Amino acid sequence: MSTQSAIAPELAQLLDVAISKGASDVHLTPGVPPTIRIDSQLYPLDLPALDADRAMQMVGGFLAPEQRQKLVEERHEVDFSFSYGGHRWRANAYLSRGVLALALRLLPVLEKSLEELGAPSILGQFAKKNQGLIIVTGPTGHGKSTTLAALINQIARERRDHILTIEDPIEYLVEPGKSIVSQREVGVDTASFAMGLKAALREDPNVVLVGELRDLESMESALQIANTGHLVLTTLHTNSAAQTPSRIIDTFPAHQQPQIRAELAETLVGVVSQRLLPRIKGGRVLASEVMVATPAVRSLIREGKTYQLPNVIQTSVAEGMISLDRSLAELVNRGELALQEAEAWSLDQKTLHTYLYGGHQAPAA
Repeated sequence: MSTQSAIAPELAQLLDVAISKGASDVHLTPGVPPTIRIDSQLYPLDLPALDADRAMQMVGGFLAPEQRQKLVEERHEVDFSFSYGGHRWRANAYLSRGVLALALRLLPVLEKSLEELGAPSILGQFAKKNQGLIIVTGPTGHGKSTTLAALINQIARERRDHILTIEDPIEYLVEPGKSIVSQREVGVDTASFAMGLKAALREDPNVVLVGELRDLESMESALQIANTGHLVLTTLHTNSAAQTPSRIIDTFPAHQQPQIRAELAETLVGVVSQRLLPRIKGGRVLASEVMVATPAVRSLIREGKTYQLPNVIQTSVAEGMISLDRSLAELVNRGELALQEAEAWSLDQKTLHTYLYGGHQAPAA
C-alpha cells in the first residue's frame, strides 16, 4: 500500500542519513537507537534509544488513517511503499510487544542492466522468451526484486509488449520504453494477488510479473497464465534453484500433483537462486545459481525425480547452468568474496572446496 502522508522531520533526517551512508535498511524499534544496515551489517546510530511515544510520533504520523486502523485493529502489520529523497522505499510497520515499530528498505533507482548487476548472462536469454515461467528465488533482502526489475526493464526496452505487474507493494517504477507498462499494487489497484491474477488475462498482457508466489492460488494462476502463451516472471522463497519445482508441486494436494508436474515441466523457462554477499572491498556482490529448463530438467520434473536436479545443474555448464557453489568459488577466485563468506553460504562445502582446490582440503589459515 502506498502512502501520501507527511514524513515526520525526525524520520526524514534518518532517511537522509541512510541515503548518505549507502544503507540498505533502516530499523526503528523502541528501546534501541535507530539502526541502519550497510553491506549486510547492522549499525546503531549515535542517537538516543527510541521510546514508545517517539516511535508513535515518527511512525504513526507517517501512516494514513486507514493504514493505522489496519495496523492496530486488524492485521498488526502493514506493508506500503513511498518516494523520498529521489528514492523508492519499501516499508513494513508492525507491533513489537504492543509497541509500533518500522522496517524500511531503500530501493535505489534501478539504472543498472542485468550485466551491471552481475547477473548470469543466461538471464538475458530468458528475457527474450515469449512465454513460460521464470522464477527468481533466494532469502529476503538478497536482490530478487532488483533482478526481476532488470529483467522487466530489458523487455520494456527491447519489445513492443504490454507488461502487467501485480506487486505488494510496487518497488521499482518501470520506464515503458517500447512497451506499455501497467503496474498494479495490491490494496490500491487490486484487492489481492488472487484477484489481480484472475483479471490479468482480460487485460491483454504479453508479460506478467507477479511479485511473489505466496500460496496455492497464486501458484495455480501463474501456471495457468504461463500455460496460455504469456511470459510470467515471479519470486519464491526457496533455498536453491533445484528445490523450487518441488516447493511448487508440494503446495498442491496429492491428487493434483501429477498434473502440476506436467504443467510445470511444460511451462518452466528457468530458475535463478541468488545471494547478495559482502564484497571484500566494500559493497555487495551477487552469487547466482541457475537452472535452465532443458529437456533433461523437464523430464525429471515430469517424472517426479527432482532429487536429481542438483546433479544436472552441476554437470550442465554448457547449457548455461551454474551451481551456487561454483558461483561462490568463482567469486573467491576473483578476490571479490572472502572464503569464510563462501563457506557460510555454501550448499555443500565439499563441492565448494572441489571447485576451489580440486578436491583437496583448504589450506591452513
